[in-house]
Amino acid sequence: FHGGACTIGSSRTHEPLCRRLAALAQCAVVSVDYRLAPEHRFPTAGFDAWDALSWLLSNGQQLGLDVAAIAVGGDSAGGTLAAVSALHARDQGWPLAGQLLFYPGTTAHQDTGSHARYAKGLVLGEATIDYFFEQYIPTRSQRSDWRFAPLLADDHSAVAPAWLGLAEVDPLVDEGVAYADALRMAGVSVDLEIYPGVVHGFIQWGRVEPAALLAHEHAAKALRGWWGMA
Repeated sequence: FHGGACTIGSSRTHEPLCRRLAALAQCAVVSVDYRLAPEHRFPTAGFDAWDALSWLLSNGQQLGLDVAAIAVGGDSAGGTLAAVSALHARDQGWPLAGQLLFYPGTTAHQDTGSHARYAKGLVLGEATIDYFFEQYIPTRSQRSDWRFAPLLADDHSAVAPAWLGLAEVDPLVDEGVAYADALRMAGVSVDLEIYPGVVHGFIQWGRVEPAALLAHEHAAKALRGWWGMA
């Protein structure tokens, strides 16, 4: 699931990343063009994500895919959709191989320390987050819904193992760490990597940012490990 705050982005913007992960992990990647805000507000993107995953679980074998080895993944809001889809899959009794989360949004409000530290002057700051939130989920009372803020889910146990890749200089880094901690406390296997000195969105910058290439390698290693290929 591509990033873009459920407002921008597409399978085209993330095609290079998907192709690189497919090559490194020796797997198929299914990239989802879910509907975007403001035309389609919360919880539409989450519905589309779950519908796509459900369809794949039921029909992937016809595409030559191993439906017993499906992992979900995404960056930023796409990471949120992946985390929420993993919780849905747990609730439906559909086991997933893993969840690959690049700097996901997991909380309801911008109230962590990293949101204060990195509020201005970066690719993603307070004003930009405010704008995107207003496009996708303008009703503030809805922001405590775990389908928007998966950290607030009542139960994180028995979800698929997780790999989280976070950017150090990112308003979302603290909530990413908090989500990793919540999964660990619930008994879920978690690998957490925090890449120093980089900002939100860095995994898209493989041509200019060495940390992006390293993160790709780490993510692919996690996928291969879940599939017994490491």
